[in-house]
Amino acid sequence: MTRHRGRGMAAINYPIGMNLGGDPSQALVHSNPSGKFTVALSSIDLGQGMKSVTRQICAETLGVPVEDVYVDTADSDTGPHCMGSFASRGTHRVGNAVMAAAKEARGVMMEAAAEELEVNAGDLETDGRGNIHVKGAPHRSISVKDVAIAAQFRQGKTISGRGIFLVPLSDVDPETGEMSPATCYAHACLVAEVDVDDETGEVGVVRMDSAYELGRALNPRLVEQQLVGGAWMGMSHALYETTEPYYPDPKQGPRDFVDYLMPGPGDICPHDIAVLERPAPDGPFGGKGPGEMCANPVLPAIANAIFNAVGVRIDELPITPEKVLRAIKAQGGARPQTRR
Repeated sequence: MTRHRGRGMAAINYPIGMNLGGDPSQALVHSNPSGKFTVALSSIDLGQGMKSVTRQICAETLGVPVEDVYVDTADSDTGPHCMGSFASRGTHRVGNAVMAAAKEARGVMMEAAAEELEVNAGDLETDGRGNIHVKGAPHRSISVKDVAIAAQFRQGKTISGRGIFLVPLSDVDPETGEMSPATCYAHACLVAEVDVDDETGEVGVVRMDSAYELGRALNPRLVEQQLVGGAWMGMSHALYETTEPYYPDPKQGPRDFVDYLMPGPGDICPHDIAVLERPAPDGPFGGKGPGEMCANPVLPAIANAIFNAVGVRIDELPITPEKVLRAIKAQGGARPQTRR
C-alpha cells in the first residue's frame, strides 16, 4: 500500500444574478416613533447572512447605528417583490434595493430634522451614533429618535422609503444576437492538496489554499465563514455525496440522511483564504458577495490533485474509492505526475 500526495488547482469566474426580466428586487424602509428602522423584504435569509448584510447597508446609508435597524424577511404576501434567494444575487441585487429605499427614507428624515432645527436639510449630517447635527456646529443637534417623534406626531410625516434595483437590459450584438447574461462577475482560484491510497482508492484532502475576488467584503467575518463552509460543501460534492453505485435502483442505497455519506468534522482540512477586494462599480458599497461560487472551484481542484497524485482522470462526480481503483487498475497502476 502506498499513499500518493498530489496538488491540483482550479480557477473560476461566477456571474452575479441574472439578466432575465431585469432580475428585480424591492425593499421598503420605515421608522417607528422611537427612531428605530425596519427593512421589509421578500428576500429570504437561507443562512447566508442576508439579514446581517442588508442591515449594515441600511444603517450605513441612513447614517444610524446598525443596532437601530431591524430586517423583516416575512414572505411574498407581506413584503415587496423579489426574484428570490438564488444565483448569488442577494448582496448585489437586494443590497442595491435596500440602499435606494434607505436613501429615500434618509431624505425624509433630514427634512424633518431641518424643520426642527430651522435650517436647510443640506446643512445637516448624521454622526452614525443616532444624532443629526448642523455641519460645523455639532452643538446644534437633534437625535434621530426626537426627529421620528416630531415627524410622526407634529409634522405629520412618515419617515419611509421605497427602493428597487433593476438590471439594465443588455445590448444585443446585431451580428450574432449575443447578449450579456450578467452585470458583474466574482472570481476565485483554489489549490487543493490530497493523499490517495492506491490500495483502497480512498482520497483524503490534506489542505486547501484559495483566493477570492468578490467585490468589497461588507462583513469580513461572514464572508470568511461562507467561504470555509462552501469549501467543505465542495469537498463533499467532490468525494462523498451520492446514491451510487445503486442508482437508478435505490433498493440497497442510502435510505435517509443517517445512511447518506457526508464528511464529518474529522474530514475538515486546514484552509488558508485570501479575500481580494475589488469594489464593483454597480454594487452596494462595492459588494458582490461570495454566494454559490465558494463551493465551485473545490471540485475541479480535487480532481486535478488526484490526477497529479496517481495519474488518473475521473470525470464523474463524486470521485469514490471504487472509481479511483478502477481507473488505477485500467492504466496498470498508479502513475504519479511530476510536479513542476
